[in-house]
Amino acid sequence: MRIKVLISILFFFSIKLAAAQLTLTIIIYDLQNNNGKIHLELSNENQEQLAAISKEISKNMSIIVIENLKPGNYAFKFFHDENGNNKLDTNRMGIPIEGFGFSNNPKMTFGPPPFRKTVFEFNESKVMKCKPKYF
Repeated sequence: MRIKVLISILFFFSIKLAAAQLTLTIIIYDLQNNNGKIHLELSNENQEQLAAISKEISKNMSIIVIENLKPGNYAFKFFHDENGNNKLDTNRMGIPIEGFGFSNNPKMTFGPPPFRKTVFEFNESKVMKCKPKYF
């Protein structure tokens, strides 16, 4: 009987431990060129920044892997820093001149999308693909 209880307890904790170690893979594709880096910020549903990641570009894409995430609701935004100055460059009217994007690839008209449109549910490891917007 004790062995069954012990096995049940170990099974329960192994499931909890496995659930806390999820991986999010983000593929940013169709970049205009291989110059610079991709800068990405991951936030929770309360818009609190959890991670800031910079990644190289190869073959007009960048693959960002974020490990050990817990289940929850997240969002991310990114930009293609072509000139390596660590900021999203804009023209005099404030329109970005470098590529940028958001989780869920929301449609954009004037300005960034509402945060709620970029939030996604994350309960298991997954791969998300995003295409940047260039003006």
